[in-house]
Amino acid sequence: MRDSESNSRNVLILDDDDIVLLAIKETLEREKYQVSAFNQPKEAIEALDTHTFAVIISDHRMPEMTGLEFLDRCKEKQPIASRILITGVLTLNTVVEAVNRGEIFRFVAKPWIREELLATVENAAQRYHLVTSNEKLRSDAMELNEKLVQANADLEEKISLLEDRTAHLDEANKALEQNFHHSLEICFRLIEAFHPVLGQQTKAVTAICREIAKSDQLTAKEKQVLQVSSWLYNLGRIGLPRDLLTKSLNDPQSLNEQEQALIEHYPVYGQTLAGFVDTLEEVGETIRAHRERFDGNGYPDKLSRESIPLPARHLAIAVGYVESSLPRDQALENIIRESGKSYHPEAVRLFMKSSNLTNLPKKVKEVTLSELSPGMKLAKGIYSPSGLLLIPEEQQLTAGIISKIMEHDYANPITQRLMVFR
Repeated sequence: MRDSESNSRNVLILDDDDIVLLAIKETLEREKYQVSAFNQPKEAIEALDTHTFAVIISDHRMPEMTGLEFLDRCKEKQPIASRILITGVLTLNTVVEAVNRGEIFRFVAKPWIREELLATVENAAQRYHLVTSNEKLRSDAMELNEKLVQANADLEEKISLLEDRTAHLDEANKALEQNFHHSLEICFRLIEAFHPVLGQQTKAVTAICREIAKSDQLTAKEKQVLQVSSWLYNLGRIGLPRDLLTKSLNDPQSLNEQEQALIEHYPVYGQTLAGFVDTLEEVGETIRAHRERFDGNGYPDKLSRESIPLPARHLAIAVGYVESSLPRDQALENIIRESGKSYHPEAVRLFMKSSNLTNLPKKVKEVTLSELSPGMKLAKGIYSPSGLLLIPEEQQLTAGIISKIMEHDYANPITQRLMVFR
């Protein structure tokens, strides 16, 4: 289809009177129309085969054929052109016949008035432009719809392919996960076979770490690292002499300096073994750091406070509790007593909350520092490590009070357990 904007100025005129034909042609050309004028219907019809016209104007009474007959032929060749009939004899039958057959857009009566003729031609040209624009839009819409149908079909095919690939990937991931857990089980069996006590300790530590990992304070990645590390933290001890390991488990105070140095190197061995699997890099870092202390007096790297990886802080408490030779209640008191020394205070609070090792009054619940929120009421006063009362019992917390608690903890860690009323 030719461009409707350019074609809308193309006009064909047919009139057997050369004087009238010339007058109409000159009138329209002054208005920048591109006019093709003919005095023979045959020549005008031939021009329709080679040129596109927006407006076709014809006289009605001609010797070879009537204007209506000519415009009927034009309708067959260029149906969207606007057709105008000029006649001096306007009868009702002529009007009804022309309208019903759809050959014409407008009538112009003879003698025609210049302004009326120009207005009629301009309306006819605008009508042609609208029709061709709508036709172009309809054609574009159909083309776009076909492309959309094809795109939807392609998309459905790709989605189906993606679903198949996802299903295969899920199966592969399940297989990998099963293999991974199988590998953990093999490592545990190896630890247990090397020394049964290590197997018992590992089971107890993994049970505690599993409860800690239920907390929303840990990210999904941190939970995974903590739980895998709890299965593998004893792996480095396999490299120690069996008699030295037994001695360290039964009577750690009897170790000499050289033996203690070997014992303190086992987290490094554990990291090295975990490092053979690329995906266990963070697990290896956690295993290496689980013997570090909050006060910086641990091993092997003398890390302190926030420089200790978060999963390692929690693993350290679980290991410390399980490996304690004290009765359960005393081991628990020792964990609390070592808050701010051996263990990270916030990790101790989460351990106490998650492990359910103590019975609290029904109206009281234990929270971590990060869980404090405005509106809570303290069931127990908060004290500094030196015994100075910071916040009294039954104090209702506000955002300002919580902010001051956080500031004090950053400068001088609060080591006590935090209790609030339910």
